[in-house]
Amino acid sequence: MTLGQTKSSSHGGIDDNLRRVFQSTLEEDIPDRFKDLLQQLQKQEPQSASADNEEHRE
Repeated sequence: MTLGQTKSSSHGGIDDNLRRVFQSTLEEDIPDRFKDLLQQLQKQEPQSASADNEEHRE
């Protein structure tokens, strides 16, 4: 095996491991605390949007 072959096979292993890690991260569930925070922000959005619209009218 040459040095080039060794490098490419080790890069392939690294690539595979990175893909597995990122895929598992994508599949993780969102913690309840974050879901609660997102809900709070969504409730505030309409108020912020209407306040912004009033400021632009003046």
